[in-house]
Amino acid sequence: MIKKVVIPAAGLGTRFLPFTKTIAKEMLPIIDRPNLQYLLEEAKQSGIEEVILIVSYSKKEITDYFSHNQDLEAKLLSSGKNEEYKLVYELGEFMKITFVNQPQPTGLGHAILCAKEVVGDEDFAIILGDDLVYSEDKPAIAQLIEYYEKYDASIIGVQKVAHENT
Repeated sequence: MIKKVVIPAAGLGTRFLPFTKTIAKEMLPIIDRPNLQYLLEEAKQSGIEEVILIVSYSKKEITDYFSHNQDLEAKLLSSGKNEEYKLVYELGEFMKITFVNQPQPTGLGHAILCAKEVVGDEDFAIILGDDLVYSEDKPAIAQLIEYYEKYDASIIGVQKVAHENT
């Protein structure tokens, strides 16, 4: 049973410059929340119990976003902003997230290798955040996990892309 997922989030985000000069690509908003939050929600809906986020030291906003901020939480509570408190608090409690530093953005393979100690000998999934995949029936990673368990083999989700869009 796959209970861990690795999400690489340490790249430079060069395709989104100049925005990514000051904000991590994974934190760019899509409607009302960052792209990365959609990935964690998909993982949770798929039965994943632990997310291993591969980050770099320069992307502090990622660790800050998914961690508790006791000062902010206390100020929100003391000023009666209970709904805002709940939103902020729940992000820190959303699910188990382990942050692993990738010292240099040397590629996807290296990012996944950085998770080796946390993953150990367990089977795991990988979610890449460059494309969000929506399914009304079942999250994409849940579908991949289902086939992994059925065939006991590595499974890769792909989609056909026109050559001019590559």
